[in-house]
Amino acid sequence: MNSSIARDPAQSAAQTSRNAADATTAKAQLRRVLLDARSTLNARPARDGALAVRLADELARRAPRCIGFYWPIQHEFDARAVISAWLSAAPAGTLRLAALPVVTAPATPLVFHRWSPDTPMTQGRYRIPVPQDTEVLVPDLLLVPCVGFTRNGLRLGYGGGFYDRTLHSMTPAPQTLGIAYDALEIDHLDAEAHDLALDAIVTESATFARVLTGATDTTVTPGHPR
Repeated sequence: MNSSIARDPAQSAAQTSRNAADATTAKAQLRRVLLDARSTLNARPARDGALAVRLADELARRAPRCIGFYWPIQHEFDARAVISAWLSAAPAGTLRLAALPVVTAPATPLVFHRWSPDTPMTQGRYRIPVPQDTEVLVPDLLLVPCVGFTRNGLRLGYGGGFYDRTLHSMTPAPQTLGIAYDALEIDHLDAEAHDLALDAIVTESATFARVLTGATDTTVTPGHPR
């Protein structure tokens, strides 16, 4: 029998394992490059100001009730001022809420606890500050920090899988906005079975939004009215 057709199942499994290991290694290397790029961005105040304006505009357009966001680490964009302004600008009679993620255990979905600018904070897992003794909320919009991104909404994170598990666990699914800088754009990222594309990626110069046209995903590029 042709050996190219009848393959040893053990060899096929070993090759699959090697391919997965190679992909994991490549992602880890890319992650290190992008984290270094983010830590050394020039003109950071101007970039942050421009990103803040774009993010505020996107929140106004999407009109969420409760935003889940993140405490900034490793030179991520700090969204706290934007969220604080959004909370304080709530129309009369409208309740706006914000929440920060809490890691309750490894390999579990994130749990979001209510946050406001005067919320007492305590140290959570991985030494990331979390709200102290506030109620659990279920956001209808998530701001998701990106180590890297593609224009069709795929995200490279830190490798822990917390946001993937969280998004798969939430019903109904929240709106999702990836937060990144232009320098973190990736031309291509292989999607894995658990990856969910984000609704849009917001950077300092553009909002790249996935638009469903029939069965096809397209992206909104800079200058689009959205």
